[in-house]
Amino acid sequence: MKFRSAVLEYRLQKGPEQFVPIYHYPDIELEQILARRECEFFVKEGVTYKQLSSAIEDELFIIYLEVYEDGLVEKEERPQGIKLEIRELDARKGHPLITSEYVTNHLDVLSTIGSVYTYYHGKEWERDSAEMDEDRKAYVLYVTPTGYTI
Repeated sequence: MKFRSAVLEYRLQKGPEQFVPIYHYPDIELEQILARRECEFFVKEGVTYKQLSSAIEDELFIIYLEVYEDGLVEKEERPQGIKLEIRELDARKGHPLITSEYVTNHLDVLSTIGSVYTYYHGKEWERDSAEMDEDRKAYVLYVTPTGYTI
């Protein structure tokens, strides 16, 4: 395998073409890097960041960010694996939870958040975006109903 000791670094945009490292994750699994890179949003210490782009330099994976919004640090839950929440994209209703589950690896996360369509409760849902909420130790997939039922 090419990436034996992958490193992930988040860099924050400070100006035009100016980025500074803000978070560094040495010896992280490649699967986790790929799942995080699939997420348009990243939450840490109450700040929501929006992904601008990503890059790879040898074994250094980089995710470029901008601040999207400030919020409160949400309480971390005691994980029973890797938490994956599926939420309806509806800010007026507080993004209602459709379902949540604990998976055993990041490939399972990537398989779900990387899909355009998913099916829950007899309905088809279309992917809008995904986030890695490090404060709560959870991935969140935001979806909208297509109107198709099964």
